Amino acid sequence: MTEHPTPAYPTPAHPTPVEPPELFSSPAFAQGMIAPAGPMLYVGGQNGTDRSGALVDGLGPQTKQALRNVLAVLAAGGTSADYVVKMTIYLDPSVDPTAAYAATGSVWGDRRTAVTVVAVAPARPGALVEIEAVASIPT
Repeated sequence: MTEHPTPAYPTPAHPTPVEPPELFSSPAFAQGMIAPAGPMLYVGGQNGTDRSGALVDGLGPQTKQALRNVLAVLAAGGTSADYVVKMTIYLDPSVDPTAAYAATGSVWGDRRTAVTVVAVAPARPGALVEIEAVASIPT
């Protein structure tokens, strides 16, 4: 029988960052997140589009709009950015991610969550960023 290590963190009421002491501690993201037990919301990839579906211009504005779109889906699903346990940010390989990081902070604030950033050609022509998220739903 395989023994499993005792979890270092109890199951929390809110998502809780996991920061192993042997890993780099980033002020921008968490190495891992523990999600409370309960329903989860999976937010599909959001581009920087307005209500009409038109892309806004530029990486910074697209990133801000994509995050606002994520926030709208979270609210409609009964949760908020405070309950996001994982985000994946897809960036067009031709862009400098610095503008996306700055725009993320202006909308997302200082929330830390597990984040993966990937450079990949966008599925939608003209899209420079796409953001998906996973959030717990408070019960």
